[in-house]
Amino acid sequence: MPIDRRAVIGGAAGLATLAMTSPATAQEATVWPPREHFPLWPKRPPNSPRHLPTPNNEMSGQPPRRELHLSGVAAPVVGVYRPAKPDGRALLSLPGGGYRYLSVENEGINVARTFNPLGVTVFVLAYRLPGEGWLEPQDVPLQDAQRAMRLIRARAADFAIDPAKLGVVGFSAGGLLAASIATAFADPVYAPLDAADELPARPAYAGLVYPIITGDRMRVGALGAARFDTDRRVNRDTPPIFITHALDDPIVPAAQPMAMLAACQAARVAVEAHFFQEGGHGFGPAYLPPELPGSHWPQLFDLFIKRTLASQTTG
Repeated sequence: MPIDRRAVIGGAAGLATLAMTSPATAQEATVWPPREHFPLWPKRPPNSPRHLPTPNNEMSGQPPRRELHLSGVAAPVVGVYRPAKPDGRALLSLPGGGYRYLSVENEGINVARTFNPLGVTVFVLAYRLPGEGWLEPQDVPLQDAQRAMRLIRARAADFAIDPAKLGVVGFSAGGLLAASIATAFADPVYAPLDAADELPARPAYAGLVYPIITGDRMRVGALGAARFDTDRRVNRDTPPIFITHALDDPIVPAAQPMAMLAACQAARVAVEAHFFQEGGHGFGPAYLPPELPGSHWPQLFDLFIKRTLASQTTG
């Protein structure tokens, strides 16, 4: 996918950059982070090297698939997207990008655009990429995901959400991270910093969208270690799992999510899976034509969340 070097830098600098661009460029640009956001770590993140990566936010691709990609995440943040009528449910969205970049617009901002109208508050995590010089690189995405879950729960009243209704959704490499937080939510991958770290990181449910399931497919640091083969980590403490995948995916073979489906069934973990004939890879919540059945996965996931939460309440 071609990269446009006209970068839009996040935060206040990004707003200024957007204001100075021509109208044509401004219509294409996406600002990150959004106006409401919060940092994960009060100082340098854990596992920091001497020299942090350089932030690089770039618009990539051509219309209608022109979107923002992030790399060089040195200070991970969570973008907050509130619905007009919150119903207490919340999703932490974990974009993919092969752990080389974060597809933050397709698999983060578009998640908010899709689920906010359904009453769901969406938090988009710009997490650190393990191949960018971090010490013990295999741990840094999980560190960020655990910390994000705990901070969101610590501020649940501020966000008008129910901490018991907080789940995750992850895409591709972000699907591996979502599967990791669903199975390794209690792994001690960083030293506690404050009262928020006393809260659980376990999601109430996890959505895995064209997900990578085993760490060996990432080939980064020690990601092939057994603890990142998430299907092998499934047990009765694993939250309910929702899976969606296209059988013609040219990047992630269907055997990956099928292994997670089988593991959940073996462990008697509630699981729902939708395998569609067409869709390819990277379709997010908005990039499939409506005539393809796979375009309806957000509605299926919404129904799954509602049923899961109802069963947890009555059970």
